[in-house]
Amino acid sequence: MKATARLFGHPIHQMLIVFPLGLLATAVIFDVIRMSTDNPRWGEISFWLIAAGIIGGLAAAVFGLIDWVGIPGGTRAKRIGLLHGVGNVVVVLLFAGSWLLRRDAPTTPETTALVLSFAGAALALVTGWLGGELVDRLGVGVDEGAHLNAPSSLSGLPATSGTHPRATGV
Repeated sequence: MKATARLFGHPIHQMLIVFPLGLLATAVIFDVIRMSTDNPRWGEISFWLIAAGIIGGLAAAVFGLIDWVGIPGGTRAKRIGLLHGVGNVVVVLLFAGSWLLRRDAPTTPETTALVLSFAGAALALVTGWLGGELVDRLGVGVDEGAHLNAPSSLSGLPATSGTHPRATGV
């Protein structure tokens, strides 16, 4: 099922999700480094990574919602997409709560702020798997007829063009 929101032939949501996932995961790693080194600079870096990750997550969510609306109702993909989307909203809320608790002292976050970001990261592992299930197993965001020799998305040709390995017996 081809994604609704596309740029240069590719799903925008799939292009954007790498930013919040990477930023928020790195924030958690930097929190762990801060706790193990007692160097407050890591806490401040984590604070700003969380802020950028929240912004990126909200941007990705807009395009994810556009794509989700385009999934036919009554399908497993619609149900998995709902879990994926709602779960990611919770991820952003957990990190937003962590960020708000850090505002007064970003270099030394309190325990609750850390618990919220660690919980957000754990949930992001689950919602990321659900996103992979949508694309890899259910084919959401994948061009119809996609194959190993499909032409470039910039060519304007459908994915079914080109030399399809099954059509040639190769």
